[in-house]
Amino acid sequence: MSADHYTQKRTPARHHPKGLKLLYEDRDIIVVEKPCGLLTMGTDRDKSRTVHAILNQYVRKGDPRSRNRVYIVHRLDRETSGILILAKSESAKVFLQGEWQKTNKLYLAVVYGSLMEKTGTISSYLTENSAFTVYSTPDPTIGRLSLTEYRVVKEAKGFTLLEIHLLTGRKHQIRVQLSEKGHPVVGDRKYGKGNDLYGAMALHAGLLSFTHPVSGKRLTFETGIPEFFTRLVGEVTDYHYSDPAL
Repeated sequence: MSADHYTQKRTPARHHPKGLKLLYEDRDIIVVEKPCGLLTMGTDRDKSRTVHAILNQYVRKGDPRSRNRVYIVHRLDRETSGILILAKSESAKVFLQGEWQKTNKLYLAVVYGSLMEKTGTISSYLTENSAFTVYSTPDPTIGRLSLTEYRVVKEAKGFTLLEIHLLTGRKHQIRVQLSEKGHPVVGDRKYGKGNDLYGAMALHAGLLSFTHPVSGKRLTFETGIPEFFTRLVGEVTDYHYSDPAL
């Protein structure tokens, strides 16, 4: 099935919820671009301003008695920017989550150093310790199989811009596997360099392709390369995301 493609320029900025870029909205779903530093939703330990709270306020249009609300389908780490899908009903959320393994997810990342293999798949079993730190283990009975495809887009100034196809969606998967490969994501203070001076993390969910929960159409949303990334590696010409259908 052919996909309808959307970019972040489709919706005028004046109509965006405050603090988010609205990429698409209909009666069933809402798709936004989350900035670095914003939580997807609050936790017991952190109830700060979140994508979930901003969009609940947006769909209620200032009426606190409104029954309109949004439902979390998936999350991005606070430090990760990029595309998020939210549902406007419980049934849409259940459908999208049930189809999540069929959702194509492409990320962009800038890492330190130069990778010997310019394309490849990183495979490891990931688990988490009591300090909420994720790491790879050789024991498949403890960890969950995690697969990350990557290709080098550009190398410059001691950095490498990668396109990443997330084949499994484990917590902190990209960050952990790249760090363990010796190429941590720029700005990742948890799994990367402890003295990293960059105030933002260079990891961005750049493309999502999924089946609409009601129409059944295949939709693809994509954004450009973040300006922070081009400051690190320079301008990237003639770049196109890989075909998410492959």
